[in-house]
Amino acid sequence: MSLSFDRRSFLRYSLVAGGAAGALGGSGLLAACSSGSSSSSSGGGNDWKNPRVQLSWQKNIEFSGEYMAIENGHFEAAGLGTPELLTGGGAGTGVETGLTANKVWIGMSAPQLTAPVILKGAKLKTVAATYQKNPFCIVSAESKPINTPEDMKGKKIGVQASNSNVFKALLTANNLTENDVQIVTVQYDPTPLKSGQVDGWVGYITNEPITLAGQGFANRTFLFADFGLPLVAETLVVRQETIDNERDKLKAFIKADIQGWYDAVLDPEKAASLAVTKYGKDLGLEQAEQVKEMQAQIKLIVTSDTKANGLLTMTDSLVDENITALGKAGYKITADQIFDLSLIKEVYAETPSLKRDLSSVATA
Repeated sequence: MSLSFDRRSFLRYSLVAGGAAGALGGSGLLAACSSGSSSSSSGGGNDWKNPRVQLSWQKNIEFSGEYMAIENGHFEAAGLGTPELLTGGGAGTGVETGLTANKVWIGMSAPQLTAPVILKGAKLKTVAATYQKNPFCIVSAESKPINTPEDMKGKKIGVQASNSNVFKALLTANNLTENDVQIVTVQYDPTPLKSGQVDGWVGYITNEPITLAGQGFANRTFLFADFGLPLVAETLVVRQETIDNERDKLKAFIKADIQGWYDAVLDPEKAASLAVTKYGKDLGLEQAEQVKEMQAQIKLIVTSDTKANGLLTMTDSLVDENITALGKAGYKITADQIFDLSLIKEVYAETPSLKRDLSSVATA
């Protein structure tokens, strides 16, 4: 079976409109501000073994680096045992909520979800970034391509309610206004794009374009990240207290995760097989489609910068671009408030052999 379009898939990176911030209302904010005083065996504490890891979504190919790090013994070699991977999305616990409540030790998120929670008072930091580009894109028909934001002028664009703010941020970043396009509020099944009711569709480069093509609908895409919104995604987020009190453990996790992601990028077939046959076995995933999604996400992971500096790193200029992009989305935050990349820099400095040859891997 082919992967169906699932409305929950948009909940991973799209809550730019305060959904994440709302999660810290009331008692949640108290938990965020007091998390340093609690040490839970499930989330905090000094035991290195089997840390709880909150994924941003269900166990598909997105987390193949973590699967490979487990299967190839990298976490075990680092003294971390077998991390417990917790499914996210839908009814799952949000990463920031799980961290501030001290229910998980580390999580995968995105700056536009973490920033509003930090601005509400949570002591969280982003310490690495798997995706150098976020997966948001505009999908259009091959026969009527929309190749740039400028091409959207006068066109009908299908935008889900949860993606309204990030789409508006795209317009702002490209000197466009809502009057320049016809925003059509849609649900999450892109049938209106296939039927011609809209000209463009907000989607994920790793999902809808692949599934649509599999259904015989030839399409074009452009990434938000290539047009003024270069936000990273699948970021590793932790509590500040973890950096302060468990720095060696956190560095060990980052190192093992880096090793797993190199393994996945260099062997996408095996990575897809682990998603299909083991970690996402109950999801009805298809090997061929998971390989295609892996190939799509590799283009978000492997860039000229990560080839030079190592996977999961961020350059200073990319950090600055993210801060600017967050500002366009309405979040005035400084780099020091949301990022601490000192740990991953130390990891690569201490083990230069982590950086592997990716010259054979094509970049976007």
